[in-house]
Amino acid sequence: MNKKTIITTLFGVLCIMLNACSIIRGYRTDGAYGPTSFSYEKQLKDTIVNHGEVFSFNRAPAQYDWIDTLHFFNQGKRYVNYSMWEAIGPKTETQGVLIIQNDSIVYEKCTGEMAVDKIVGVFSVTKSVTSLLCGIAVDEGSIKNIDDPVTDYLPELLKADPLWQKLTIRHLLDMRSGLDFDDTYSLRLKDLKRLHAMAKLNYGRNIMAQVKKLKFRCKPGTEHRYESMTTEILGLVIERATGQGLADYLEEKIWTPLGMESPAFLSYDSKKHHSPHSFGGLSLTMLDLAKIGRLYLNNGVWNGKRIVSESWIKQSSAYSEDNEGYHFCWYNTSSVGVEKPEYPGFYAMGIRGQVLFVNPYKNVIMVRLGLRDDTYAHIPYLFEQLSNYFF
Repeated sequence: MNKKTIITTLFGVLCIMLNACSIIRGYRTDGAYGPTSFSYEKQLKDTIVNHGEVFSFNRAPAQYDWIDTLHFFNQGKRYVNYSMWEAIGPKTETQGVLIIQNDSIVYEKCTGEMAVDKIVGVFSVTKSVTSLLCGIAVDEGSIKNIDDPVTDYLPELLKADPLWQKLTIRHLLDMRSGLDFDDTYSLRLKDLKRLHAMAKLNYGRNIMAQVKKLKFRCKPGTEHRYESMTTEILGLVIERATGQGLADYLEEKIWTPLGMESPAFLSYDSKKHHSPHSFGGLSLTMLDLAKIGRLYLNNGVWNGKRIVSESWIKQSSAYSEDNEGYHFCWYNTSSVGVEKPEYPGFYAMGIRGQVLFVNPYKNVIMVRLGLRDDTYAHIPYLFEQLSNYFF
């Protein structure tokens, strides 16, 4: 029996011993190594379509092939003779890179099953899209103020822990909820309880019931700590505030106005409860993901039409190391604690190294999708460096 078989067998036995239905469901759906770029195909999901005209990026007559002649640095360590593609790809199974400048595709490279118009799960990039929808709901008045407590929109939580009344929408946007929840995928015995909670969020059938049982590790607003449950609650707030399902709201406010070329999918917990996976359930194409970057690049305006307020874009994207560089579900800097870049960008990121990077100084949008990424932070850092070469 090989090592992989032993690990898989032990994992299955542990699931049975724990009687953890969500872990078992996750194991059966995605295996011992978790979800992949195409796991959405096996999930319950809503379809999001464009009901209007399609917007397409131009293709630049001269592609930026010179990118593959550059050398890159990764957080102080040089990739000798590595092109961008090589620097990103050797250990991370990159499937696609798409770069757009001045509304034109200037670099496109895909491998394996990937194509710029293939639908792929983007995991926690979903959080940044959920934030965008929150901004629109604020602009429209459905959400009165981001400093409102979440209990104004989810009143059933008034009967739970009293700290729910101290938790605001701003806390959700900045990952300062204080909730006792971890994004753990560890199989260590001491982590199995938290793994079960994470599996329940991803594979459970009643997310709201899970939310009601949550406890707080500290008072909301006390500290920043990234975890997915916080953005899940944000999605539930948006649904209650707008009176629409998150997928329907996304279709109306983003997919149709931005002229998306392909449908997208948003997974949810069950047909009975239909709570959206607003923390990581979005699947879409590289081209359409780049259009969300274009919206932010243009300060919330799409072809002359205001989609979301400029102030929301600024609060999401302005360079700041406060809150570990995380604001309104976007990362404002690729490296906290180092010298500020001359031309800083901002980005959305999910597991497997799914990245949407925007640099307003160079009018550049970069997208990277792949199967995995063992180093996580280095792709945005690499894109930050690459921006310096654009005019």
